[in-house]
Amino acid sequence: MKQKITRCKTEASRKAIPLDAGLAEVLLNWKLQSPYPQSGDWVFASPHRKDKQPYWPGSLFRIHLKPALVAAGIAGKVGWHTLRHTFGTLMKANGEDIKTIQELLRHSNYKVTGDTYTQAVTPMKRAAQTKLVKMILLSSKQLDEHAPGELVFLIEPFQTLGEKARFQ
Repeated sequence: MKQKITRCKTEASRKAIPLDAGLAEVLLNWKLQSPYPQSGDWVFASPHRKDKQPYWPGSLFRIHLKPALVAAGIAGKVGWHTLRHTFGTLMKANGEDIKTIQELLRHSNYKVTGDTYTQAVTPMKRAAQTKLVKMILLSSKQLDEHAPGELVFLIEPFQTLGEKARFQ
């Protein structure tokens, strides 16, 4: 089966992707040093196809990406979609909003992005839990006023929740 270049599946897939200036420079330098440096040539042109087609994804992975994964000590089953999931998760961990991640991954809606391509990382989950614990538990200074081992909660957050429930 020959590789075919076809139209993108969705409108979201047809939109331009903004590139970081540093990454754009690396890609341009790569292309300028390749045997196919012309403006209409593929960035990752297949030498077997004399720049008529890009590398096949499997070839690109096997020749370039797999050795980089091994060198980085990353073992196990890793594929292109693993990298897409990692990209989405790291973007989320960096605080990017789901709409931005959706558009960079070129999904047609944010549900796929949020439900499938991103995960909350442990430090983010711990930080979220810590905020809640600080909101509910009394400070150690306030706890000194109570008997040792007595679990004491701030009532204010629960009162706020009760007030919200009453007005709904």
